[in-house]
Amino acid sequence: MKWYNEPASWSREGDRILVRADPHTDFWRKTHGGAVRDNGHFYFQRTEGSFLAEVQITGRYSSLYDQAGLMVRGDARHWLKCGIEYLDGVQQASVVCTREWSDWSIVALSDAPTVWIRAEYRVPMVEVHYSMDGRKYSMIRQAHLPDSPHMRVGLMIACPTGDGFEAIFEGYRLSEL
Repeated sequence: MKWYNEPASWSREGDRILVRADPHTDFWRKTHGGAVRDNGHFYFQRTEGSFLAEVQITGRYSSLYDQAGLMVRGDARHWLKCGIEYLDGVQQASVVCTREWSDWSIVALSDAPTVWIRAEYRVPMVEVHYSMDGRKYSMIRQAHLPDSPHMRVGLMIACPTGDGFEAIFEGYRLSEL
């Protein structure tokens, strides 16, 4: 796996990856006032064709828009990030799909320090699910991403408004479908 915008602090031990997002990092494109933010942290691997990516996330969410999860990225204008995002003092299951412009969908979660996220890409559709227990999953979004010969997929974390944000990713798995 490789970093796109490597954070100043991160470590890996077995299947557990601890990452501290640098302050003022994000992935977002044009929707509000035309701003483009592409400085979030993305730990990825390249893949071809259809796949299933899964991870368990535990975060110390405290600042508006703290976020951690998975990213599926064709290029800077075509990507999807999904996971947990902090809004209105609540963790939200969140999906941002970007096809030149970013859009956003969220579902408020009850007190949920740990959440499982699953992204299933069957060219050209991505289906995103979340789980509170790692067994029973609920779909939050289905979206279209243009096919790319080398899609990048992996872990995403960002801290748009705070002084940094820490999350633990466990059991990351990528499998071909």
